[in-house]
Amino acid sequence: MGFGSYPTVWAMLHRFRGAIGHAEHARLCGDVEVDEAMVGGARPGKRGRGAAGKTLVAVAVEQLHPKGFGRCRIQVIPNAEADTLRSFLLGNVEPGSTILTDGLSSYPLAAGDDYVHQSTPVKGSGMDAHELLPGVHRVAALVKRWLLGTHQGSFSTDHLQAYLNEFVFRFNRRGSRARGMLFYRLLEQSVAMHPISFQDLVANPNPRKTGHDPAPPCSTKNAPTSLHVEIPRSPWRR
Repeated sequence: MGFGSYPTVWAMLHRFRGAIGHAEHARLCGDVEVDEAMVGGARPGKRGRGAAGKTLVAVAVEQLHPKGFGRCRIQVIPNAEADTLRSFLLGNVEPGSTILTDGLSSYPLAAGDDYVHQSTPVKGSGMDAHELLPGVHRVAALVKRWLLGTHQGSFSTDHLQAYLNEFVFRFNRRGSRARGMLFYRLLEQSVAMHPISFQDLVANPNPRKTGHDPAPPCSTKNAPTSLHVEIPRSPWRR
């Protein structure tokens, strides 16, 4: 599109993600699967909750009957304790809904009297986790594949929530017949969003030095002729 630098493009897209995250969304309802997942690159060592170098997220997905899934919500969480999961539930699932979980001991306290809680421990059930809670495992697999594919796994933990907001925005509108409505909703939310500077977008403005020498500046004078391409026109710069 003729932009001059990667930071310019990143800032533009991140402002869209910020608008998506700040918009008001109707909470999930009905039968809702809830579970946690670890997001991050493949690393050796401990697996599951508490794995090193990965980020814990909570996932909630509506069940549609007789089959299929509805909307989803994904949120970065610091731990899987009852207070944390309760905050996630109250912010993303309508009270009175039925939440379906595994046997984690935090969920009964997290649900309290606000939700109908159905717990099915994986151990002793004779089923795998993805069979008990197919919705959350499907969505978790899709978001991991999306981060590894579209973003090549190159994302900062500090900015992960913004990328998850984009995925949820796209996923919840995957069945829209009017594709222009997705663009309309994005513009609608962007107009309602408060202005935000580039400095406010950057979570870590002073990254730690790696000890490597900086890469030499690029020069177009010595570039081979095969790399010479026509510069796209930018009508907004006329």
